Amino acid sequence: MTKRRFAKRLAFATMMAALAAPAAWAQPAAPAPRSGKPINAGDVLSGELNTLRIRGGKKGRRIATYQITSEPRRLPPPGGLCGLETGPETFQIVASSEAQAQQLKAFVGKEVALKVDEFACAQDAGEMSEAIVTKWSVVTKH
Repeated sequence: MTKRRFAKRLAFATMMAALAAPAAWAQPAAPAPRSGKPINAGDVLSGELNTLRIRGGKKGRRIATYQITSEPRRLPPPGGLCGLETGPETFQIVASSEAQAQQLKAFVGKEVALKVDEFACAQDAGEMSEAIVTKWSVVTKH
């Protein structure tokens, strides 16, 4: 038992699909992603500073972890691109002392610029970013 207008609806749907298909095929291919500009020791990394709460250390205590979201940056060999086409965009900032953690706490949610002295690609499962900055210093205060 079909409805009377079934053939008309089927013909209309087929016609619309035929008209829409060439337009979808004519879409230009997406341009290849650009590699980020290189970052070396002593360069400035800037972006918005975020904080992440993770558990670690003794007895699973919460540890404040900081992260900068920036433009893609290429790392020098042997890390290279950290397995990405454009280079890492998120950098985990490791605070080696309580004073550094307090210094970063003032910039959470704001733009910050850090002079990067030592960095590496993320490799452990607990690392939340694509690259890790282990030695750094604040360049500007906003």
